[in-house]
Amino acid sequence: MKTLDAIDRRILQALQRDASIPNTDLAKLVGLSPSPCLRRVKLLEEAGVIERYVALLNQAAIGLKMTLFVRVTLDTKDYDAIENFASEIKGMREVLECHLMAGSYDFLLRVVAADLDDYQRFQAHHLTKIRCVKIVETEIPLRKVSRTTEFPL
Repeated sequence: MKTLDAIDRRILQALQRDASIPNTDLAKLVGLSPSPCLRRVKLLEEAGVIERYVALLNQAAIGLKMTLFVRVTLDTKDYDAIENFASEIKGMREVLECHLMAGSYDFLLRVVAADLDDYQRFQAHHLTKIRCVKIVETEIPLRKVSRTTEFPL
């Protein structure tokens, strides 16, 4: 895909704020007629700039009141251990994000749970059962200061 121009960026900004915006409204917002606007959105989708559309849920309203950040250190750093951990963690719905890290620990996870007891069950019955997990350190945020799903464009 070509580089993003100003109109592409306006389209992406608008869709990040509200992906359910009707094409006619989006077109007006970005200064295009509906047909060229829809064509641009389709091109952004085909190029993989727009990966998918989702609904953002209220975490507390669905009973997941806690977000925890979990640092995981493996007992070995070989390729098989890293790939095994990554494969196992992908199947755990509580894990919203998993990042392989450079530095003093191997993985950083963002995990959701109903409460501390729920998280403790997850850690004891799932996370620490993964082969090669050596250390699990959990950080508990006291307050969410800022959160966005919008990338700066």
